[in-house]
Amino acid sequence: MRSDVANTFPIVVFTDGAAKGNPGPGGWGAIIVTPAGEVTELGARAPGTTTNNRMELTGAIEALAEIEGVPGPVAIYTDSTYVIQGIGGWIFGWKRRGWKTATGADVLNRDLWEQLDSLVSARGKGGITWHYVRGHAGTPGNERVDEIADGLAQGKEITLYRGPLIGYECAVLDLPSDTTVPARSSSNGTASRSKGTPYSYLSVVDGELARHTTWAECERRVKGRAGARFKKAMSQADEAAILREWRIDR
Repeated sequence: MRSDVANTFPIVVFTDGAAKGNPGPGGWGAIIVTPAGEVTELGARAPGTTTNNRMELTGAIEALAEIEGVPGPVAIYTDSTYVIQGIGGWIFGWKRRGWKTATGADVLNRDLWEQLDSLVSARGKGGITWHYVRGHAGTPGNERVDEIADGLAQGKEITLYRGPLIGYECAVLDLPSDTTVPARSSSNGTASRSKGTPYSYLSVVDGELARHTTWAECERRVKGRAGARFKKAMSQADEAAILREWRIDR
């Protein structure tokens, strides 16, 4: 690929982290795709006991460390609102207050936030864009990086890929169109993930859309089917947004 063509596309990164028991045994994973069409998977187990948030941060840190010094814009995809909101907003207040929260408490995971902040700052203003992806919603890159992080946290042996995009089995560049962080609040006004019952599970196999009431039913339809797509919808509006993303008319 010519360098002028390569430079028009960002380096695409997926990151994830997991801790079994939270706290408990942990693992992190990352996928890096360069504009030149090279894929690098990264991942490792955490020594001792750790948390989901530390592993989520570690995944982002290790991915950025891997491409440190490589020029060009970076697009990072993660299902961690903690990482996105922290690096994009909270961290500025933390630093102004001497790494204290608004209530005066010490900021948790300060060591990792400082590492991430340094790596982000090194790429310059606007050098990194952060994209939220729904976890376990069928985005290939997110599913694969979750497999890496979760598998390592469980002590499994994970084979990490390094090579050309054309030989990579994951459709990692099948990216969601809507990557905004969902505006959800808990009863005390702090951001949280929805814990409600899913509205539906959607699947597309050979161009045919189906709605399912359970994940098991959806999984049976898509398992082993090349090119199948699937996502969980938490509301009617969420379902409509997924169908728009997939360019499917109901």
